[in-house]
Amino acid sequence: MRHEVTLQFGAGQRLVLAVPAEPTTTPEAARRWLDEAFVALDCEPLRASGKVLTVDKLLAVAAAAGWQRFHDEPAWAQAYAGAALAALGRHTAVIDVDGGSLLA
Repeated sequence: MRHEVTLQFGAGQRLVLAVPAEPTTTPEAARRWLDEAFVALDCEPLRASGKVLTVDKLLAVAAAAGWQRFHDEPAWAQAYAGAALAALGRHTAVIDVDGGSLLA
């Protein structure tokens, strides 16, 4: 079974990140990584209530990092992909950054 995260940034910018079949992180560590990235990238909550769901964090972090960071920093991109799958508890995910949606 394949394990991968597909990021779609629009304008033909699509990136597929393969992730090792065996998780390299726990779901708790993955959520912590996403929390730290969310803060480090100065992301804003998407909801007026201020509640930030895991999906919101994945979208906000990907948007703040942008296509260029995923392209230029493969180790960071792999860390994001591993954290995404571990946090979601899925084998694959398609994150449409411009469309603001996630298919898992």
